[in-house]
Amino acid sequence: MFAVLKTGGKQYKVQAGDVLRVERIAAEAGEKVQFNEILMIGGDKPVLGAPLVKDAAVLAEVIDEIKADKVITFWKRRRKHSSKRTRGHRQKLTLVRVTDILASGAEKSGVKIAIGTHAARVAAHGGEAAARPAAKPAKAAAAKAEPKAEPKPAAKAAPKAAAKAAADDLKRLSGVGPALEKKLIEAGVTSFAQIAAWSEADIAEFDEKLSFKGRIAREGWVEQAKKLAAEKE
Repeated sequence: MFAVLKTGGKQYKVQAGDVLRVERIAAEAGEKVQFNEILMIGGDKPVLGAPLVKDAAVLAEVIDEIKADKVITFWKRRRKHSSKRTRGHRQKLTLVRVTDILASGAEKSGVKIAIGTHAARVAAHGGEAAARPAAKPAKAAAAKAEPKAEPKPAAKAAPKAAAKAAADDLKRLSGVGPALEKKLIEAGVTSFAQIAAWSEADIAEFDEKLSFKGRIAREGWVEQAKKLAAEKE
């Protein structure tokens, strides 16, 4: 049996035992991950997805985090003396070994879903955020049923200065500066404990809100927030 999976904007044809180099995913060496974007299951009874095969998955074990070969780029502007630039880049990758292919029962596997730099795109096509579309109508119905004259919650009515005073120093998180901290506070995130409790769906949602797709998983905010919250206690 083989499967065609999609991750990091690329497609891979895999079988059990194959070792792949995929775009970096949020997982440590030794962890087991699950790829839910399955385009095809091959074998005695091939199944084609439309666009994905429902309830199918590929299970894999993370071997290590590696880097691709260095790519050199060079710019030289015509008719401008000394205007040139050379830059090297090595893309971060994750080395995984395929352990099993599930034609069904993906939701019952209990394995961590692989989230990479394209987390928002994965959430938009289903996978771990499949329950989100059902939640949106409920929120919309609640908003319509709520009287317009009803005062806003106390947390929203509080002055911004008071919210900042009570907030944790979110700039201690990797990659968070004053501007990004301001956006988090405006979104209602003021403490490390809140970030430490984020689910994969929350991560995908804030990736879109902050316009930094993949940064939360790439910088490891959740793990950092757990350590910082523990230090406060």
